[in-house]
Amino acid sequence: MRLVDLTTVVLKSAPQETEAPEEVTEYLENVELPWVTIVWDDPVNLMNYVTFIFQKLFGYTKARATDLMMQVHKEGKAVVTSGSRDKMEHDVQRLHAAGLWATLQRSE
Repeated sequence: MRLVDLTTVVLKSAPQETEAPEEVTEYLENVELPWVTIVWDDPVNLMNYVTFIFQKLFGYTKARATDLMMQVHKEGKAVVTSGSRDKMEHDVQRLHAAGLWATLQRSE
């Protein structure tokens, strides 16, 4: 019977570390970035209507919906939701159907 040094066996059979190609790493970082839905200020919709829409579509409390509406009013825009691109596209469509100006973009 022959004795085998286990450290040699483990070291020889362990996979070698390799670096991921830069393109793959960059792609994975971009995929992981969430998307956001932005509502823009407009001269048409009343503030209480915008607050109501945020509550109805996203289930926000009146206080949270009011804070977001005031951000839209004062700063010209606000991020109202974030998540996958498909979900944000759906949110933008719902906001458009309610008459609000909205877009989506990658989160920064």
